[in-house]
Amino acid sequence: MIRSLRAAACAAAVALLAVPVAAQQFPSRPLTIVVPFAAGGPTDTVARSVAAAMEKPLGQPVVVENKPGAGGTLGADNVAKAAPDGYRLLVWHIGMSTSPALYRRLPFDPMKDYAHIGLINDVPMTLLVRNTLAVKDLGELVAWARANAGKATLANAGLGAASHLCGLLFQQAIQTEMITVPYKGTAPAITDLIGGQVDVLCDQTTNTTQQIRAGKVRAVALTAPARLSTLPDIPTAAEGGLKGFELGIWHALYAPKATPKPVVDKLVSALQAALANPDVQKRFAELGSVIYPVEQQTPEGLRKHLQAEIDKWGPVIKKAGVYAD
Repeated sequence: MIRSLRAAACAAAVALLAVPVAAQQFPSRPLTIVVPFAAGGPTDTVARSVAAAMEKPLGQPVVVENKPGAGGTLGADNVAKAAPDGYRLLVWHIGMSTSPALYRRLPFDPMKDYAHIGLINDVPMTLLVRNTLAVKDLGELVAWARANAGKATLANAGLGAASHLCGLLFQQAIQTEMITVPYKGTAPAITDLIGGQVDVLCDQTTNTTQQIRAGKVRAVALTAPARLSTLPDIPTAAEGGLKGFELGIWHALYAPKATPKPVVDKLVSALQAALANPDVQKRFAELGSVIYPVEQQTPEGLRKHLQAEIDKWGPVIKKAGVYAD
């Protein structure tokens, strides 16, 4: 019995020592960043830009794996349940903060089931109308929507999508209900807006800038605190008379909970180096995206922001009565 106890004690000691040693050697093989959406979307664009720039500071390839499904929760749950060794990571957007209110049976806890690495960037939204709609600015759109309550159509890219959240916030801001028309993605929603099948869409600048510049749709407002240099002619919602209608689709990097602190520290350092990369900064600026300050590119900065966003969106979604199983 004594020999067995000694052997067990030795095994436990070896196990305790193994974690720091593995952490010191991290990374010794390629890493994977899971994107919980299909390739080609705005979150995918953010993740691939960051992944490429993290390779040099980490000294290993960083591969992006698209794992779409269930509004992003499928890929997020996959990472939450992965081995806590730092080799399987997640880049997700604002959905991390809205999923607790949207899903009745969420298989993970955003605050408890991840090692939070840091915030990445924030993408403002553009409020768009079809070209054939006789409104020139935000004030006229609000008046038209109120006059056509119950008839005006508001497109979105599906439950929990950025456009869905923006639509909920817009309806609450103008205290008017519109007919929401969900699509399976942003592309078909914008296609129908261009074709005049729907009246209004609110979506990220990463999705809409090209169509705005080409004159295929009309932008009446930006959900940012200030105008963008890439779209200087679009006024903010506040300039258009709608105070408090500000919404940014932020992205962040996560690892599974219990990831060793030395590994987390290396991931934080690599993320900060990536976001300081001139090529990444240029790419994000072209998309109308703002990189978070370095003090928010940290576990503490992300945790604080995530909790505040959970507190913000819970009441909005509850009031709208929108849920998914």
